[in-house]
Amino acid sequence: MANEAPVPPPVLWAQRKAEVFLTISVESKDPTIKIEQDSIYFKGINVSDNKSHEVTIPLYDSVIPESSDYVNKGRCIEVILNKKNTDASYWPSLTKDKKKPHYLKVDFNKWIDEDDEEESSGDISNMDFGDAFQGMGDDGED
Repeated sequence: MANEAPVPPPVLWAQRKAEVFLTISVESKDPTIKIEQDSIYFKGINVSDNKSHEVTIPLYDSVIPESSDYVNKGRCIEVILNKKNTDASYWPSLTKDKKKPHYLKVDFNKWIDEDDEEESSGDISNMDFGDAFQGMGDDGED
């Protein structure tokens, strides 16, 4: 199996005015994750089938790597990317590419429309990182 080329893992995404949420739907013990200003890189071996997954996702706009982070939840990896330009509106897509990658899907469980976010009383940007992940269940399964 080691000869097979790595494939992109399934990735779910949602956003708020100041953050982007990613769920990398792979159970991987020691993944390599690099958050850059204009991309995120993931490489890992799926525990259940030993398949190698690897992807570099070019982001629509810049993020702040130093304040972005991820948590390996066992069955998936959850990532919060802090947008650099929080004055801008919601990103029209996760990537700059016009064509949506096959592995990328909207996470409707976490999605809030831009209009709805302004009305919501619980502003997620005031939470600390640990609070932001609390309550994010592992229900991103297909």
